Amino acid sequence: MNRHIFILIALLCLSIIQAVYASDRNTETPPGIAPFTPSLLKKFETLRELRGNTYSARTKHLTAEGTARYTNRLFLESSPYLLQHAHNPVNWYPWGDEAFTAAARLKRPVLLSVGYSTCHWCHVMEEESFEDLEIATYINENFIAIKVDREERPDIDAIYMAALHALGQNGGWPMNVWLTPEKEPFYGGTYYPARDGDRGATTGLLTLLKKLKYAYQTQPSEITRTSQHLARVIKKSLQPVSGSQLPPANIMKLAADYYKNNADAFYGGIGDAPKFPATTPVQFLLRYYRRTDDKNILKIVELTLTKMAAGGIYDQIGGGFHRYSTDNEWLVPHFEKMLYDNALLAIDYLETYQVTHNENYKRITNEILKYIKRDMTSPEGAFYSATDADSFTPEGKKEEGYFFTWSNDEILNILGHKRAEIIKRYYSITKNGNFEGRNILNTPVSLDDFSKNNHIDKDKLIKTINESRQLLYKHRKTRLLPARDEKILVAWNGLMISAYARAGLILNNPDYIKQATKSANFILNKHYINGRLFRSYKDGIAKHNAYLSDYAFFITGLLDLYEASYNIKWLNKAIELDKILIKHYEDPHNGGFYMTSNDHEKLIVREKPNYDGAEPTGNSAHALNLLRLGEFTANASYKKRAVKTMKSFSSILIKNPVALSKMLLAIDFYYDNAKEIIIITPEKEKMESKKFITEFSNHFIPNRIVSVISEGNDLKNQAKTISIANGKIAIRGKTTAYVCTLGSCELPTDNIDIFAQQIRKKQYVKQ
Repeated sequence: MNRHIFILIALLCLSIIQAVYASDRNTETPPGIAPFTPSLLKKFETLRELRGNTYSARTKHLTAEGTARYTNRLFLESSPYLLQHAHNPVNWYPWGDEAFTAAARLKRPVLLSVGYSTCHWCHVMEEESFEDLEIATYINENFIAIKVDREERPDIDAIYMAALHALGQNGGWPMNVWLTPEKEPFYGGTYYPARDGDRGATTGLLTLLKKLKYAYQTQPSEITRTSQHLARVIKKSLQPVSGSQLPPANIMKLAADYYKNNADAFYGGIGDAPKFPATTPVQFLLRYYRRTDDKNILKIVELTLTKMAAGGIYDQIGGGFHRYSTDNEWLVPHFEKMLYDNALLAIDYLETYQVTHNENYKRITNEILKYIKRDMTSPEGAFYSATDADSFTPEGKKEEGYFFTWSNDEILNILGHKRAEIIKRYYSITKNGNFEGRNILNTPVSLDDFSKNNHIDKDKLIKTINESRQLLYKHRKTRLLPARDEKILVAWNGLMISAYARAGLILNNPDYIKQATKSANFILNKHYINGRLFRSYKDGIAKHNAYLSDYAFFITGLLDLYEASYNIKWLNKAIELDKILIKHYEDPHNGGFYMTSNDHEKLIVREKPNYDGAEPTGNSAHALNLLRLGEFTANASYKKRAVKTMKSFSSILIKNPVALSKMLLAIDFYYDNAKEIIIITPEKEKMESKKFITEFSNHFIPNRIVSVISEGNDLKNQAKTISIANGKIAIRGKTTAYVCTLGSCELPTDNIDIFAQQIRKKQYVKQ
């Protein structure tokens, strides 16, 4: 048979088979590509049946029956972000060998597009460009298109974000980078409007695609030179030269001076808009204040936290913080809410409450944790990742922030005239609004000042506010909810476990400790498989090798949970997970840890994270973990590894100490004589320790370990791990506190006043 006729017959048969599989759902192959194979179509059909009628395709391209017209390989994924793009006419691939093999075979460049499910501008670009048939067809005919969820694959995100920085761009999401089939980048940017002139842009995506295709075909040597140069720059950026000296204690002063010089004196926070919550800097500044008694440092912290809690970045009705503010005043946020932000901020407010005893900070801590429990917790007790910035009006129109904003008439109708007049003044509500004709609730005047200025009894005002918030929250629940990203990430759950455990300990709330315990058990039961963690869990499947941050943040959570619950299981599990880091992640020669394991997929560089951003790095978090483990176990190897980690990043810290603000907490711990607080109770009488824990909680003592142990079997079991507990007893049958430093203990006491004096002592290391 003539070869060409055979190929035509084969293609015809393939089209017929595809039509048979597609007919049930009336789906079509994305435009500009060859028909999908029968095996791929069969996978689509099997998964459609499994997902059932509850599955909703997110696309404007629908059949007459209302089903998705197009389906691509992202339909086979579980990531909410990837599924958002599963029915674009773009022929998206997930990251993997299949995509790069196709790029090499077809001699095409790769369009890598990275984002996350609650990203507003990711949604905008999807609607403008990736749902556009002309643009999708051009991409399909000339590129291999890959979509990545940055929250599932932070390794890929970090590498190509470094490429943008090397190209002189600020970076952000959506991130769009063009690669060779060897995964090396040669061009990139963030959001692009669809066409020339859109949103005032000179060059739109379609024109850019055509220029890049032309350059790739006509200037191969230049593309190769650029991509190889960028690969070298990325490697240098993500694998910095290791230092050899321990960072000196004075870098803490240099960092504090930076924050003093760059703090917003009117609204708090660091720098100008857009403003992100300064989460780990707050924790450092509180420790520096404790070390120096510098009142100006505490003023920066209090101004920042007070203004944030009063602004629109804080959800005044439902609790919890939005991701960042678009203005200096913390008024207009991007409305997505992230789990990690709220975990870190809960700890910020909790620690500041300990320092100041200001009840407002305690209130915010409780409201954040109430919001997470109510709106962001799975039935099994694990924590979801995020909620979307965009929401829908009653007419079905998508608008950023609609769910969280209010009209003047809504407030009046829901609350009634008398109550509404008070609430409108308190939350600064006007007829014209402060955001696209609607109102973002904020409290520019403090509760005390508002009470005085309006001649309203404070207790009555609080009652009116609380009743009104309940009514408004109830009404808001009738609106269409913003989309929720229900994947469960180990790292972010680790941060929230810490928040609940520490709040449970400090605020004497057993329910918080139970919630932390549920999440920790979920991670161990669902993400910990055959002795290794997997980062993401969704739809019953754990996926992706865990990263350094997953281990480090979860270990922190386990240490905090041990201190809150006194259950030695959690400390032992933290030690077990650290052994995995030693084997697969640690740099034994230079110190510190790589983001990925030594058996991870090979990328163009293996990153050693060296910058604390919205999330701290795993290196910063685990340096502190190691110091804490050293205090618990009296095993000197932990401290040696912590010192080696801090030395590894000393060049960065000395040059720019605020680049690693979380690691400053480890440095503060190292240059302090940390307290080892062991409370021994009569056998099975741990509740007898309550008065000691209450006194302990009244003081901000960040550099310490604390254990509550009952005599008998509990003491025997815990002393196997916590060697300093050996020989400790409840003297005369009374709960007895031992406050030690470097293994040397003060006189044991059952007297609360003496205990308070002992734990308040400061004994910093002299350099």
